[in-house]
Amino acid sequence: MQCTLTFYYHLPPKPNIMIHESPEDFVTLIRSHAPDPKKLLASVRQDMSAFYAAMQEETVMRSDHDLERVSIRDGLKGIWITLPGIFSDRVVLFFHGGDFTLGSADSHLGLCIRLARASRARVFSVEYRLAPEHFFPAAVEDAVAAYRYLLAKGYAPHHILPAGISAGGTLVIDLLLSARDQGIPLPVAGVCMSPITDMDFAGESVLKNRERDWITPESLHAIRMVYLAGHDPTDPLASPVHARLAGLPRLYVQAGTHELLVSDIGVFVDKARWAGVLVQAEIWEGMFHSWQVFAEQLPEGQEAIEQAGAFIEDVMSR
Repeated sequence: MQCTLTFYYHLPPKPNIMIHESPEDFVTLIRSHAPDPKKLLASVRQDMSAFYAAMQEETVMRSDHDLERVSIRDGLKGIWITLPGIFSDRVVLFFHGGDFTLGSADSHLGLCIRLARASRARVFSVEYRLAPEHFFPAAVEDAVAAYRYLLAKGYAPHHILPAGISAGGTLVIDLLLSARDQGIPLPVAGVCMSPITDMDFAGESVLKNRERDWITPESLHAIRMVYLAGHDPTDPLASPVHARLAGLPRLYVQAGTHELLVSDIGVFVDKARWAGVLVQAEIWEGMFHSWQVFAEQLPEGQEAIEQAGAFIEDVMSR
Protein backbone atom coordinates (compact mmCIF):
# COMPACT_ATOMS: atom_id res chain seq x y z
CA MET A 1 0.00 0.00 0.00
CA GLN A 2 1.37 3.39 -0.97
CA CYS A 3 1.27 6.16 1.62
CA THR A 4 1.16 9.71 0.30
CA LEU A 5 1.55 12.99 2.13
CA THR A 6 -1.68 14.94 1.85
CA PHE A 7 -2.03 18.53 2.98
CA TYR A 8 -5.10 20.75 3.10
CA TYR A 9 -4.20 23.91 1.22
CA HIS A 10 -5.36 27.38 2.19
CA LEU A 11 -5.18 30.25 -0.28
CA PRO A 12 -4.76 33.85 0.89
CA PRO A 13 -7.88 36.03 0.98
CA LYS A 14 -8.37 38.93 -1.39
CA PRO A 15 -5.82 41.69 -0.74
CA ASN A 16 -6.55 44.83 1.26
CA ILE A 17 -9.24 43.20 3.41
CA MET A 18 -7.24 42.95 6.63
CA ILE A 19 -3.62 42.83 5.59
CA HIS A 20 -1.64 46.05 6.03
CA GLU A 21 1.32 45.04 3.87
CA SER A 22 2.09 42.34 1.33
CA PRO A 23 3.40 39.10 2.89
CA GLU A 24 6.79 39.73 1.25
CA ASP A 25 7.07 43.21 2.75
CA PHE A 26 5.98 41.91 6.10
CA VAL A 27 8.63 39.16 6.02
CA THR A 28 11.20 41.88 5.36
CA LEU A 29 9.96 43.75 8.42
CA ILE A 30 10.21 40.65 10.63
CA ARG A 31 13.64 39.83 9.23
CA SER A 32 14.85 43.30 10.27
CA HIS A 33 13.99 42.34 13.86
CA ALA A 34 15.44 38.83 13.69
CA PRO A 35 18.00 37.88 16.35
CA ASP A 36 21.45 39.36 15.75
CA PRO A 37 24.14 36.83 16.78
CA LYS A 38 26.57 39.69 17.30
CA LYS A 39 24.52 41.05 20.20
CA LEU A 40 24.51 39.81 23.77
CA LEU A 41 21.87 37.16 24.34
CA ALA A 42 20.10 39.21 27.00
CA SER A 43 19.75 42.08 24.54
CA VAL A 44 18.50 39.77 21.78
CA ARG A 45 15.87 38.31 24.09
CA GLN A 46 14.71 41.76 25.12
CA ASP A 47 14.53 42.99 21.51
CA MET A 48 12.61 39.98 20.26
CA SER A 49 10.16 40.03 23.16
CA ALA A 50 9.53 43.74 22.61
CA PHE A 51 8.92 43.19 18.89
CA TYR A 52 6.56 40.28 19.45
CA ALA A 53 4.71 42.22 22.14
CA ALA A 54 4.29 45.20 19.80
CA MET A 55 2.87 42.93 17.09
CA GLN A 56 0.24 41.61 19.55
CA GLU A 57 -0.36 44.77 21.58
CA GLU A 58 -3.88 45.50 20.34
CA THR A 59 -5.03 41.94 21.04
CA VAL A 60 -3.80 42.13 24.62
CA MET A 61 -5.07 45.65 25.27
CA ARG A 62 -8.58 45.07 23.93
CA SER A 63 -9.15 41.60 25.33
CA ASP A 64 -11.25 40.88 28.41
CA HIS A 65 -9.00 38.27 29.97
CA ASP A 66 -7.64 37.25 33.36
CA LEU A 67 -4.02 36.29 34.00
CA GLU A 68 -2.76 34.20 36.89
CA ARG A 69 0.92 33.45 37.31
CA VAL A 70 1.69 30.24 39.18
CA SER A 71 4.67 28.12 40.14
CA ILE A 72 4.72 24.61 38.70
CA ARG A 73 7.81 23.58 40.63
CA ASP A 74 11.06 25.26 41.68
CA GLY A 75 12.23 27.45 38.80
CA LEU A 76 9.34 26.51 36.50
CA LYS A 77 6.37 28.84 36.14
CA GLY A 78 3.29 29.21 34.01
CA ILE A 79 0.54 31.68 33.21
CA TRP A 80 -3.17 30.87 33.24
CA ILE A 81 -5.11 32.81 30.59
CA THR A 82 -8.88 32.80 31.06
CA LEU A 83 -11.55 34.48 28.94
CA PRO A 84 -15.31 34.83 29.53
CA GLY A 85 -17.43 32.11 27.94
CA ILE A 86 -14.80 29.37 27.91
CA PHE A 87 -15.04 25.84 29.33
CA SER A 88 -13.05 26.09 32.55
CA ASP A 89 -12.42 22.33 32.70
CA ARG A 90 -10.62 22.32 29.33
CA VAL A 91 -6.98 23.37 29.06
CA VAL A 92 -4.69 24.18 26.16
CA LEU A 93 -1.18 23.55 27.48
CA PHE A 94 0.84 26.05 25.43
CA PHE A 95 4.57 26.14 24.65
CA HIS A 96 5.94 29.33 23.10
CA GLY A 97 8.41 29.61 20.24
CA GLY A 98 11.87 31.14 20.11
CA ASP A 99 14.42 28.57 18.90
CA PHE A 100 14.70 27.09 22.42
CA THR A 101 16.76 30.18 23.37
CA LEU A 102 14.31 33.10 23.15
CA GLY A 103 10.67 33.89 23.82
CA SER A 104 8.38 33.67 26.81
CA ALA A 105 4.77 33.26 27.81
CA ASP A 106 4.45 37.05 27.82
CA SER A 107 5.87 37.44 24.32
CA HIS A 108 3.18 35.07 22.99
CA LEU A 109 0.30 36.41 25.10
CA GLY A 110 -1.68 37.75 22.15
CA LEU A 111 -1.50 34.41 20.37
CA CYS A 112 -2.63 32.61 23.53
CA ILE A 113 -5.58 34.97 24.00
CA ARG A 114 -6.71 34.38 20.43
CA LEU A 115 -6.24 30.63 20.84
CA ALA A 116 -8.26 30.61 24.06
CA ARG A 117 -11.08 32.46 22.34
CA ALA A 118 -11.01 30.18 19.29
CA SER A 119 -10.88 26.94 21.31
CA ARG A 120 -13.18 28.09 24.14
CA ALA A 121 -10.68 26.67 26.64
CA ARG A 122 -8.33 28.03 29.27
CA VAL A 123 -4.72 28.35 28.16
CA PHE A 124 -1.82 27.47 30.44
CA SER A 125 1.37 28.91 28.94
CA VAL A 126 4.65 27.48 30.24
CA GLU A 127 7.89 29.36 30.96
CA TYR A 128 10.14 26.41 30.14
CA ARG A 129 13.90 26.70 30.60
CA LEU A 130 15.95 28.13 27.73
CA ALA A 131 19.39 27.39 26.30
CA PRO A 132 22.27 28.03 26.65
CA GLU A 133 21.68 28.28 30.40
CA HIS A 134 19.72 25.03 30.25
CA PHE A 135 20.39 22.88 27.21
CA PHE A 136 18.61 19.78 25.90
CA PRO A 137 16.61 18.04 27.32
CA ALA A 138 15.72 20.61 30.01
CA ALA A 139 12.84 22.08 28.00
CA VAL A 140 11.43 18.60 27.38
CA GLU A 141 11.56 17.83 31.10
CA ASP A 142 9.70 21.06 31.80
CA ALA A 143 7.01 20.20 29.26
CA VAL A 144 6.42 16.86 30.97
CA ALA A 145 6.42 18.51 34.41
CA ALA A 146 3.81 21.03 33.26
CA TYR A 147 1.57 18.24 31.98
CA ARG A 148 1.96 16.30 35.24
CA TYR A 149 1.06 19.50 37.10
CA LEU A 150 -2.25 19.74 35.24
CA LEU A 151 -3.03 16.08 35.90
CA ALA A 152 -2.28 16.59 39.59
CA LYS A 153 -4.67 19.54 39.62
CA GLY A 154 -7.44 17.21 38.54
CA TYR A 155 -7.70 17.97 34.84
CA ALA A 156 -8.65 14.90 32.82
CA PRO A 157 -6.27 13.84 30.02
CA HIS A 158 -9.07 14.11 27.46
CA HIS A 159 -9.56 17.74 28.52
CA ILE A 160 -5.87 18.68 28.15
CA LEU A 161 -4.44 19.49 24.74
CA PRO A 162 -0.80 20.55 24.32
CA ALA A 163 -0.21 23.15 21.61
CA GLY A 164 2.91 24.99 20.59
CA ILE A 165 4.57 27.06 17.90
CA SER A 166 8.05 26.59 16.40
CA ALA A 167 10.22 25.16 19.21
CA GLY A 168 7.01 24.90 21.23
CA GLY A 169 5.55 22.69 18.52
CA THR A 170 8.51 20.38 18.94
CA LEU A 171 7.90 20.25 22.68
CA VAL A 172 4.33 19.14 22.03
CA ILE A 173 5.62 16.09 20.17
CA ASP A 174 8.31 15.52 22.81
CA LEU A 175 5.68 15.62 25.55
CA LEU A 176 3.53 13.06 23.76
CA LEU A 177 6.50 10.75 23.18
CA SER A 178 7.62 11.08 26.81
CA ALA A 179 4.14 10.51 28.22
CA ARG A 180 3.71 7.39 26.09
CA ASP A 181 7.10 5.97 27.09
CA GLN A 182 6.71 6.84 30.80
CA GLY A 183 3.22 5.37 31.07
CA ILE A 184 1.57 8.72 31.74
CA PRO A 185 -2.03 8.99 30.49
CA LEU A 186 -1.89 10.64 27.09
CA PRO A 187 -3.69 13.89 26.31
CA VAL A 188 -6.47 13.85 23.77
CA ALA A 189 -4.40 15.29 20.88
CA GLY A 190 -1.62 17.74 20.04
CA VAL A 191 -1.42 20.93 17.95
CA CYS A 192 1.89 21.87 16.29
CA MET A 193 2.39 25.17 14.48
CA SER A 194 5.59 25.27 12.39
CA PRO A 195 7.35 22.64 14.55
CA ILE A 196 11.04 21.80 14.31
CA THR A 197 11.06 18.08 13.51
CA ASP A 198 14.63 17.36 12.36
CA MET A 199 17.74 18.99 13.84
CA ASP A 200 19.72 18.03 10.74
CA PHE A 201 17.60 20.53 8.75
CA ALA A 202 18.15 18.49 5.61
CA GLY A 203 14.89 19.28 3.81
CA GLU A 204 15.07 20.91 0.39
CA SER A 205 12.96 23.85 1.57
CA VAL A 206 15.80 25.01 3.85
CA LEU A 207 17.61 26.30 0.78
CA LYS A 208 14.64 26.72 -1.56
CA ASN A 209 12.86 29.12 0.81
CA ARG A 210 15.84 30.98 2.20
CA GLU A 211 14.70 34.22 0.51
CA ARG A 212 11.05 33.67 1.40
CA ASP A 213 11.21 33.11 5.15
CA TRP A 214 12.42 35.43 7.91
CA ILE A 215 14.56 32.78 9.59
CA THR A 216 17.77 31.67 7.87
CA PRO A 217 19.64 28.38 7.39
CA GLU A 218 22.37 29.81 9.61
CA SER A 219 19.90 30.46 12.43
CA LEU A 220 18.66 26.88 12.19
CA HIS A 221 22.16 25.48 12.58
CA ALA A 222 22.70 27.85 15.52
CA ILE A 223 19.69 26.24 17.22
CA ARG A 224 21.31 22.84 16.92
CA MET A 225 24.61 24.11 18.31
CA VAL A 226 23.21 26.11 21.25
CA TYR A 227 20.24 23.97 22.26
CA LEU A 228 21.80 20.53 21.78
CA ALA A 229 25.25 21.58 23.02
CA GLY A 230 26.92 18.57 21.40
CA HIS A 231 24.07 16.13 22.00
CA ASP A 232 23.21 13.71 19.21
CA PRO A 233 20.84 15.53 16.80
CA THR A 234 19.17 12.24 15.91
CA ASP A 235 17.95 11.74 19.49
CA PRO A 236 14.18 11.24 19.08
CA LEU A 237 13.41 14.03 21.55
CA ALA A 238 15.68 16.40 19.63
CA SER A 239 14.47 15.33 16.19
CA PRO A 240 11.03 13.69 16.46
CA VAL A 241 11.30 12.50 12.85
CA HIS A 242 13.63 9.80 14.21
CA ALA A 243 11.21 8.73 16.96
CA ARG A 244 8.98 5.69 17.09
CA LEU A 245 5.67 7.42 16.54
CA ALA A 246 3.19 4.56 16.91
CA GLY A 247 0.77 5.04 19.78
CA LEU A 248 0.62 8.83 19.73
CA PRO A 249 -2.74 10.59 19.87
CA ARG A 250 -4.15 12.69 17.05
CA LEU A 251 -1.99 15.49 15.69
CA TYR A 252 -2.95 18.73 14.00
CA VAL A 253 -0.06 20.37 12.15
CA GLN A 254 0.19 23.75 10.41
CA ALA A 255 3.03 24.87 8.12
CA GLY A 256 3.53 27.52 5.43
CA THR A 257 4.69 26.99 1.86
CA HIS A 258 7.43 29.60 2.35
CA GLU A 259 8.87 28.09 5.51
CA LEU A 260 12.39 26.76 5.64
CA LEU A 261 11.02 23.85 7.67
CA VAL A 262 8.11 22.80 5.47
CA SER A 263 9.96 19.86 3.86
CA ASP A 264 11.08 18.50 7.23
CA ILE A 265 7.55 18.88 8.57
CA GLY A 266 6.22 16.97 5.58
CA VAL A 267 8.59 14.08 6.20
CA PHE A 268 7.50 13.93 9.84
CA VAL A 269 3.80 13.96 8.92
CA ASP A 270 4.35 11.20 6.39
CA LYS A 271 6.20 9.05 8.93
CA ALA A 272 3.55 9.63 11.61
CA ARG A 273 0.82 8.51 9.23
CA TRP A 274 2.79 5.40 8.32
CA ALA A 275 2.95 4.66 12.06
CA GLY A 276 -0.83 4.82 12.31
CA VAL A 277 -1.14 8.27 13.87
CA LEU A 278 -4.15 10.29 12.77
CA VAL A 279 -2.66 13.52 11.43
CA GLN A 280 -4.51 16.51 10.04
CA ALA A 281 -1.86 18.58 8.27
CA GLU A 282 -2.49 21.95 6.67
CA ILE A 283 -0.08 23.89 4.49
CA TRP A 284 -0.86 27.58 4.06
CA GLU A 285 -0.02 29.14 0.72
CA GLY A 286 2.53 31.97 0.93
CA MET A 287 2.97 31.77 4.69
CA PHE A 288 6.27 31.92 6.56
CA HIS A 289 7.53 30.53 9.87
CA SER A 290 5.23 31.18 12.86
CA TRP A 291 2.90 33.49 10.95
CA GLN A 292 0.17 32.83 13.54
CA VAL A 293 1.95 35.17 15.98
CA PHE A 294 1.19 38.05 13.61
CA ALA A 295 -2.59 37.63 13.49
CA GLU A 296 -3.10 41.36 13.99
CA GLN A 297 -1.24 42.07 10.75
CA LEU A 298 -2.12 39.03 8.62
CA PRO A 299 -5.63 37.63 8.11
CA GLU A 300 -4.06 34.22 7.52
CA GLY A 301 -2.74 34.34 11.07
CA GLN A 302 -6.18 34.72 12.59
CA GLU A 303 -7.65 32.16 10.19
CA ALA A 304 -5.00 29.62 11.18
CA ILE A 305 -5.72 30.21 14.87
CA GLU A 306 -9.44 29.79 14.26
CA GLN A 307 -8.80 26.52 12.44
CA ALA A 308 -6.62 25.24 15.27
CA GLY A 309 -9.17 26.39 17.83
CA ALA A 310 -11.97 24.57 16.02
CA PHE A 311 -9.90 21.38 16.04
CA ILE A 312 -9.19 21.76 19.76
CA GLU A 313 -12.83 22.38 20.65
CA ASP A 314 -13.96 19.45 18.52
CA VAL A 315 -11.62 16.84 20.00
CA MET A 316 -12.13 17.98 23.60
CA SER A 317 -15.91 17.97 23.30
CA ARG A 318 -16.09 14.29 22.36
